Amino acid sequence: MRRPLGVVAVAILFLIAGAFLWTIATIRLLAPGAISLMSGSQFMFGLELAGPYMALLVGSGWAIVGWGLLRLQNWARWAAMAVLTLGITWLIPKISSAEIGPPLLFYGLQIALRAAAAWYLAQAPTVVDAFAKK
Repeated sequence: MRRPLGVVAVAILFLIAGAFLWTIATIRLLAPGAISLMSGSQFMFGLELAGPYMALLVGSGWAIVGWGLLRLQNWARWAAMAVLTLGITWLIPKISSAEIGPPLLFYGLQIALRAAAAWYLAQAPTVVDAFAKK
């Protein structure tokens, strides 16, 4: 069975997030003052304070989930839904304290897109069928 396009899109975003965190960690290891680990805070959920090795580890997690989605592994679908849900809960304090304007729109859009992606992975009949037949 072919992969649904939405699953491919979510997997690619997970792989990009992993590559982004690897890039930040590599730059931080090669030139310690060149970049802040806070650059990856949207993907590390508070672990950015643990250092560049944690960024490599979390980036590997994002990439493994993306790879699992491309291979239609059911564990990766569940992991992606969990990470997307965690991302929504991580954004609730930010949107609660955001001023009306671009920050509110930015955080609201992130929450809506993460919720839509998690809902798609959980409920779309083509996705459920694709992962069930694997």
